[in-house]
Amino acid sequence: MTRIVHLSDLHFGAHDERLVEAVDAQVDQLKPDLVVISGDFTQRARTEQFRQACAFLDGLRERGHDVLGVPGNHDVPLYDVLRRFLSPLARYRRFIDETLCPFIELPGVAVLGINTARSLTFKDGRISKDQVQFIRDTFARTSSEAMRVLVTHHPLFALRIGEQVERAIGRQELALDAVEDSGVDIVLAGHAHHASSQDASDLVARAGGVLVVQAGTATSTRVREQEQSFNTIDIAERSATIAVHAWNGIDFKPNDARAYEWRDGKWLLREATEHVH
Repeated sequence: MTRIVHLSDLHFGAHDERLVEAVDAQVDQLKPDLVVISGDFTQRARTEQFRQACAFLDGLRERGHDVLGVPGNHDVPLYDVLRRFLSPLARYRRFIDETLCPFIELPGVAVLGINTARSLTFKDGRISKDQVQFIRDTFARTSSEAMRVLVTHHPLFALRIGEQVERAIGRQELALDAVEDSGVDIVLAGHAHHASSQDASDLVARAGGVLVVQAGTATSTRVREQEQSFNTIDIAERSATIAVHAWNGIDFKPNDARAYEWRDGKWLLREATEHVH
């Protein structure tokens, strides 16, 4: 089994230090094979906020955790217009990761991150034709038996959150073609501050065969209809178990896990099972 801890929307600069400390403790206890962070490391892409995010990442790595992250729209400067358009992710590259589309292979699992943050959009994300080809080329080099996981900040699919709808990524059709052609099994994203998991066919008729996993905000004080949370994803042969670890005011506690198995060309939800640390 391969375990991924999926964090998102840390928003350093608008964070709660108690939550940061609790996430640190939980990650150590859960002993993941990989920590994935799907964007929005900072609140306003300021240097001090990136320093705080960098210290958090350094702590994870010093304690032996591998980390894969992608930028979010909040990691692009909003009010510094020159920097926003001339060097939008310079601070991200300096403090977080020089690579904007990182890739890592674990036993039986291949994980690729794609940067969807753009200078020209204040909130929404996009994917480019070059990135679509990069997804195809990268996964083509992996074993056909490996579970293929794609990480973006912005959701590839439109999501309903209460009375609102979070829009899908720009150039969605290109993204869905790449996901299908590359045999992607699981997509991880954030941005909406709302945790969920479901087969893609529940969202877009033509997109069956992909497990869509959204993470809530792990450490930000900005919430949307849910308390802060993060996910664990336990991957075995043709199965995946998702647990949302929700903040209860004192600690992060796992809800009942949602266990999926791959059958008949889609992810089918089995009966909820108790999550095991």
